[in-house]
This record gives sequence, C-alpha cells and structure tokens, in this order.
Amino acid sequence: MPFDRRVLLTGSAALISAPALPGRAVAQTPPPAGAAPPAATDAAPPAPPAAPAENARLSERSLGAASAPMVVQEFFSLTCSHCGAFGREVWPQVKRELVQTGKVRFVWRDFPLDQIALRAAVVARYFPVEAYEPFIETLFTLQDRWAFARGIDHKTEIGKIATLAGMSQSTFDSAWADDDTARGILALRQQGERTYNVQATPTFVFGTRVVSGAIPFDRFAQEAARS
Repeated sequence: MPFDRRVLLTGSAALISAPALPGRAVAQTPPPAGAAPPAATDAAPPAPPAAPAENARLSERSLGAASAPMVVQEFFSLTCSHCGAFGREVWPQVKRELVQTGKVRFVWRDFPLDQIALRAAVVARYFPVEAYEPFIETLFTLQDRWAFARGIDHKTEIGKIATLAGMSQSTFDSAWADDDTARGILALRQQGERTYNVQATPTFVFGTRVVSGAIPFDRFAQEAARS
C-alpha cells in the first residue's frame, strides 16, 4: 500500500494508518549562518531507553568499545534530511576518529518521523547486528532515491537496497509486515521522548547531556570530550 511520509507516528499502539500527533518530532532546521550552536543541557536523566525483552530485534544497535569513556546516543529518523546529512558527512569521521579509537561508543535510537521511516527501521533491524550500521548508512547515502523522490513505490525502492545488501525477498516481506517490531520501535520512541525530551531529529545525548539538532564534527568531538 502507498505511504504518506508526512504523517508522524506516535504511541506504541500506533498502526500504519495512525493519525498524526500535531507539533511533535519535526526535523530540525539548520541555524542561519553565524547563529549560536544548538543548546546543550545536563538536565536529562541518565537512564537510556530499554528495549522490550521479548523481541530480540529491538535490542541495542551500537558500535564501539563497551569500555569507551563516552556513550553517545543518536535519536534519528531515516527520512530526516538532517540525519541523512550527518550520516553522510559527519558520521564517517566520528567513526574513524572517535569510535574506532575507543573514545566513544555510539548508539542508534530509532525515532521515526513518518510511516516510511518506521518500516525502513524495521527492515534494518532484520539484518544481523554487524550489518546494521552499513545498511543504515547505505539508506542515508541513497536517501533521495527511496525517501524523497516523487511518484515512487517506497517499499519497492527500500526492497532493492535491502536485496543488494544481502537480504532475501522473503525476509524483506516478513520485515515489512512485522507490526510487532514496528510497535516496539514506537514504544522506544516514546521512551526517548519521556527520558530525554526528544523533540527533533537528530538529537544527540552525550552521556546525559542533550544536544538537539545537526552538529558538525568539531562540535561533536568537543561534546564527546567533556566529562
């Protein structure tokens, strides 16, 4: 069935046809040139969202050493253009200079803004844990093709990318129809809203400090170095 990417999703019981929740979880607009960087706050409680134990597909997706001195969570939507820009332009340097050097453990937190992002997030979680990050970054690299192009079948385009990444058609079909995992992702999104007051994507949590909006590598590294 066709999807309307303008419809925001809310609530653990939401289905594909769920109505929008006005005024919540909109993509962050970049600040004008010369403006101050997004504000950070230490007011958020430290407990991260926890996945429902009965669904292993909802377990944490992360990269980096468990002993890393800083844990950074990114609340992101696969149909957020600013999340896509971070994935394409900033994440490779973060991965190379901070994650692979043991300074940061990076945790992905699904925060789907619309129905397409939700289904793409479910598909991503059907990949083996070690293949999750490459698939997410491929989706961001090809975001214009499957998320924003006019007149396309979003399911077909996401399916093509999943197939090229090694997923069988039968597995893709099962993932696309998995409402249980979709509901679980929405429940985790609600936990992110409650725990960290996430209002926009991307939102980064450096330990317990919440930084909302797209940030360049230098700002990311600065926040990651703070105790």
